[in-house]
Amino acid sequence: MLSFLEAHTTTPAEAMVSAKLIELNQGYIHFEWDKALKRRAEDPEAAITSARTLVETVCKYILDSLKIEYEDSLELPKLYKLTAQQLNLAPEQHHEAIFKQILGGCQTVIEGLGALRNKLSDAHGKSITQVKPSSRHAELAVNLAGSMSVFLLETFKAIPSK
Repeated sequence: MLSFLEAHTTTPAEAMVSAKLIELNQGYIHFEWDKALKRRAEDPEAAITSARTLVETVCKYILDSLKIEYEDSLELPKLYKLTAQQLNLAPEQHHEAIFKQILGGCQTVIEGLGALRNKLSDAHGKSITQVKPSSRHAELAVNLAGSMSVFLLETFKAIPSK
């Protein structure tokens, strides 16, 4: 029984993100989510890379769909900012303090995912003193990336004239 419970550690958020990404019907986006989920426990460094890649892929999907040009090499925070502006999610596009705060927090999460990937993922060579992330760090990165991806995609879907 304990082995079964440990092997099936999905959360309601995981199920919601998976369902939303399947509903989008863009297999390559769901593939990135699935890869991040599978890597969390056994390869936290790779899961962090996949989490960041998921958000980048979602941003590019939205910008491509809106026919907005961007440099393919654009860093994640700038790519997110461009996407957020197109979706009216940039903090400076709002007057209410609470929306500025929440949307600023979203921007900070994306910046953090990019920085985490640069510092703790398998994307770069390691020094002798490199700290290794644990599965809880990967879990946090994957959950944040999934939530942000769904938020971006749901906002995109709500645009009347895409």
